[in-house]
Amino acid sequence: MKRLSRCIMYIVGILYLIPFYILINLAFRPASNSSSYWIPSFNLYLDNFKNAWLEANMISAFKNNIFITLVVVVSVIVLGAFASYPLARYKTKFNNFIYTLCVSCMIVPPLTILVPLYKLIVNTTGTSTYLSVILPHIAYQLPITIFLFTGFIGSISKELDEAALIDGCGRFGIFFKIIFPLLKPVTATVTILVGVAIWNDYTFSIFFLQKPNMYTLTVALNQFFSQFSNQINWVAAGCIIGTIPLVILYLFLQKYFVKGLSAGAVKG
Repeated sequence: MKRLSRCIMYIVGILYLIPFYILINLAFRPASNSSSYWIPSFNLYLDNFKNAWLEANMISAFKNNIFITLVVVVSVIVLGAFASYPLARYKTKFNNFIYTLCVSCMIVPPLTILVPLYKLIVNTTGTSTYLSVILPHIAYQLPITIFLFTGFIGSISKELDEAALIDGCGRFGIFFKIIFPLLKPVTATVTILVGVAIWNDYTFSIFFLQKPNMYTLTVALNQFFSQFSNQINWVAAGCIIGTIPLVILYLFLQKYFVKGLSAGAVKG
């Protein structure tokens, strides 16, 4: 049984590594190389990274990605933590209804309301503004944030709150001085999950950020695909460049990620 489990694990691991192999292979080979994607290129061709960086104006795209991602992540952490504390501590019928409503929103895909949302933003002249993507992202990322924070806070003993109340600490003081410092694992989990989702977003960015100086990485790299040209090697190189911040983020927060995900997914 153990051997079978290991074999399955290795097979799944290989299947996950195949796209990365093709991506790296494409990024380090010239466009003139028309051989199969599966055949490795032993001569490293670095001009793809230079062309992707310059032609896609990735400096501007990185700035836009960083700003949008930071604003959304900080907003959902603050709003999610504030909303989750009473939902986890006060099990009233109203709070249970609100929690169920928030969790139910997790199953609604963004594409289902894209058309009316786009019409609303166009009518309010909100296109090509940061708020046109930041506010929808916050709305869509809050349900998963509340779900994880509520479960994690529910696993924290209520005796801490009671002891603080006896010492004269108010509810806000309990939250900021006792509860919030204990939320590091689930905060790291939310940061990674939400950060990756916002960083890699294409749907909202392509519709709502129409000015070239406001393009995010995904939209900027998409410009390499057109009716008459296909610079897939440049796109592969740009994708590798774009994943570097995510890899660094995960390396810093990985020790909290699994702990926060497992604890936050269990309703207290």
